[in-house]
Amino acid sequence: MDLRMVGSAAALAVALAAGAAEARDVVRFDGAYAAGTVVVKTGERKLYYVLGGGQAIRYPIAVGMPGREWSGQNSIARKEVNPVWQPPAEVRHDKPALPQLVPPGPSNPLGPRAMVLAWGEYAIHGTNKPSSIGTRASYGCIRMYNEHVVDLFDRVQVGTPVVVTP
Repeated sequence: MDLRMVGSAAALAVALAAGAAEARDVVRFDGAYAAGTVVVKTGERKLYYVLGGGQAIRYPIAVGMPGREWSGQNSIARKEVNPVWQPPAEVRHDKPALPQLVPPGPSNPLGPRAMVLAWGEYAIHGTNKPSSIGTRASYGCIRMYNEHVVDLFDRVQVGTPVVVTP
């Protein structure tokens, strides 16, 4: 048996396990939310996918900049794979050099998945700026690491309740 192959296989297994643990950080969660609910705690900059039985999957997120944060109840109205981004008027006003549309790919601020909320103004999505996670950086959307948004996307359905708290 070639020990280099065993070492490489072990390193790969450790790397894969670490990535899986990050995307599936199961934590204790006390609250009156039904299993399957997405709870965004803006002040913590964390999103929780409630599993039930006092547990949830916790993801780090970026939230709205000061003055652009919001709270309330909503639901997922639409799910998009490799979304095209059309900068909203408010963003275009602040950044007039932006194109009208940004196609899927590494320059797209929505990342590989977007879950558009029922109001249509905001979404839970990936990001092309992973360094923004943990900050107040968006115009009101909830940003996630790309691997995390794919994980959450696969767990939720259109109609999934979303609760955003301060």
